[in-house]
Order: sequence, then C-alpha cells, then structure tokens
Amino acid sequence: MSETPTREVARRVFAGEFNDATHTFKESDEERAPVYVLLPTGERANRIFVVGTLTETEDVGEDSEYWQGRVVDPNGDPFFVYAGQYQPEAASMLRELEPPAYVAITGKPRTYETDDGNTNVSVRPESITRVDADTRDRWVVETAKQTLDRIETFDDDTNEYARMAEEQYDLPLDRYHTLVISALESLEDGDGETGAADGDDAEDDAEVEPEPRA
Repeated sequence: MSETPTREVARRVFAGEFNDATHTFKESDEERAPVYVLLPTGERANRIFVVGTLTETEDVGEDSEYWQGRVVDPNGDPFFVYAGQYQPEAASMLRELEPPAYVAITGKPRTYETDDGNTNVSVRPESITRVDADTRDRWVVETAKQTLDRIETFDDDTNEYARMAEEQYDLPLDRYHTLVISALESLEDGDGETGAADGDDAEDDAEVEPEPRA
C-alpha cells in the first residue's frame, strides 16, 4: 500500500462565495495540520479549483518579484491570486500571460487582515494553466452543480460545516443561489464561441473534467 498521504479535493466555488469565506480553522492541533476556509454554503476548503478570465497582472513586490493576478468569474466577481519566489512556476505564468486570457488555477485559500480590520481572501496558486473557453464553460456548469448540492444539503442534521457556517456567517443562502443562476445565464447569453452546451450535454461535459488533487 502506498504511503503517500491522501490529497485534499480542490473545491469549486464562485468568487462571490469565496470572497465571503473569511473564517479559517484547523481540525487538529498538529503544527502541520491543514488550514481550511469555511465556505458559507457549508463546506470546508483547503484547496480550490477555479477557471476564469485573467484581467490584470501586476508585480507588487518590493525587494523581489511578487505577482498579483485578478481573475474574474462569469458573474464579474474577482479572485485575487498572489505568487512569488515560493511559487516560481505560477509567478512565471503571471509574468508572461497577456490579459485577457482564460486560466485554470488550483491553489490554497489564504486570508489576511487589512488595515481597516476587514478580512480579505486570496489564492496562493499551485498551478496556473492557460485554457480555452470550453474549459471555462464546463467549470461554470460543474461549479454551479456543486454549489447547488451544498445548498441542498445545508440543513442536514449531520452537516457539521453548515452548522459552523451558521455560527460564523450571517449570510443568506439565497445569495449563492443567485450566483449560480447568474453564472449559468451568462453562458446562455454568450456569443456562441464561449457559451456552454445546452441542457444535459453541458452536464455531461462537466463530468468529464477530473476533480483536481494536489
């Protein structure tokens, strides 16, 4: 039997929900225990998988390169991605890519406190890959499905992360249902080159894409 540790599943989440996920926690006192962000729809996430449009890149480092990328989902909400010397391949991608470009990113959620006391959420990328519009559309369909699944099981008595979300956040679930509808409608309103397949075909395409693991 392999001694390789089981890798955390990379959760799919729209930027609007991700940016609301300001609570972090560990499930063990061990020093190297994974840190999770708590998604408001009632799930933990140590890693996320996002696909969107890279709209801006900027080297915000002082003594060394530290790249910031702004990746927008179909609702127009941004993921902020940061990569420096400890993520050389991801930093290189942000340096070389010319926005706008579709990108797929697997990475770790990170939270940080701002000077005004707010908590912001960002992504520390493990990998950044340039992709096409069809890949982005399949991501939208599968992310919508997973978000709806989380909403549907939110009230289950055994859903410990949903109970934690109720304690930590004062946010209505309808907020995230609206994100799902808006994202799917954006595909229907596409110009034909970026729109996903209709109906069951879109669902079938989404199932083909494997769940990323680190």
